[in-house]
Amino acid sequence: MLASWYDAQGPAADVLHVGELPDPVPGPGPGEVRVRVTVSGVNPGDTKKRRGRLGSSMPFPRVIPHSDAAGVIDAVGAGVDAHRVGQRVWVYGAQSYRPFGTAAQYTVVPDHQAAPLPDHLSDELGASLGIPGITAHRAVFADSPVDGQLVLVHGVLGGVGSLAAQLAHWAGATVIATVRRTADLDHVDPAVAHAISLDTGEPAAAIRSYAPRGVDRIIEVALSDNADLDNAVAANNAVIAAYATRSDRTEIPFWPLLFNNVTLRLLGSDDFPAEAKCQAARDLTSAAAVGALTVALGDRHPLDDIAKAHDHVDAGGGHGRILLTIPQ
Repeated sequence: MLASWYDAQGPAADVLHVGELPDPVPGPGPGEVRVRVTVSGVNPGDTKKRRGRLGSSMPFPRVIPHSDAAGVIDAVGAGVDAHRVGQRVWVYGAQSYRPFGTAAQYTVVPDHQAAPLPDHLSDELGASLGIPGITAHRAVFADSPVDGQLVLVHGVLGGVGSLAAQLAHWAGATVIATVRRTADLDHVDPAVAHAISLDTGEPAAAIRSYAPRGVDRIIEVALSDNADLDNAVAANNAVIAAYATRSDRTEIPFWPLLFNNVTLRLLGSDDFPAEAKCQAARDLTSAAAVGALTVALGDRHPLDDIAKAHDHVDAGGGHGRILLTIPQ
């Protein structure tokens, strides 16, 4: 098969190779499927693993990157229903604690990590649901249902933030969403969320205008930047669900948050409980099937331009999902 891989960590252009590798096969143990990949999604986590960010080392001697994809099951292992062959699927977690991800013509994953993709949904959407969608789902739903709740989503134009806002709206919440610049307000769908720009003079007051008693759930992409703002708008017993920060040692206003009985939940997507991931996959598919989820698409690169795709993600990626087209 044609694939991309790296044998050492470093800059994309220096360590990413593209060439032929042996076709993988479902393992001798039960429960694996092989997917012929059509589109592979590129996540910031994929490029951080390649760079060795935060001190991570090579987990395996050779790594085919990327955890997310869409494609078609073309082989199944022991214990898997043979009727799954030919089924369109979206894949998550392919390179989570596994050496060979989706930047290849084939990937092998546990059966439950290949979720059915309804025929009316695109491969591009399917390849965009994995890491960002499951992280968003966990951030929104890990602590309680949100029907009737007030949910604040920071970074709503990002991959996780956009899906979190849509999932919360789908589940019956009133959503308030922030962007960094006033110029970005027009990119937020008013049918999904009330949009607030953080470059206004009083973002807390603007949020409170929609949530006078405070917000019940905060989906946080930059805890180090927003801790004081979150404290100013959190309702009693609120949850701050944080999946990123810009400071390795993030300060928080501890005593005000304590007396407000705020829960701080930190989210590392590779290690979510297996059932939480499965439930997220079911809900993401259901929401997407009824048109409740859309994904902004950015640049699409062929597999042999994977280094450019990684560099694009490392540079910030803009507001769209970066994808790789896999040759068939």
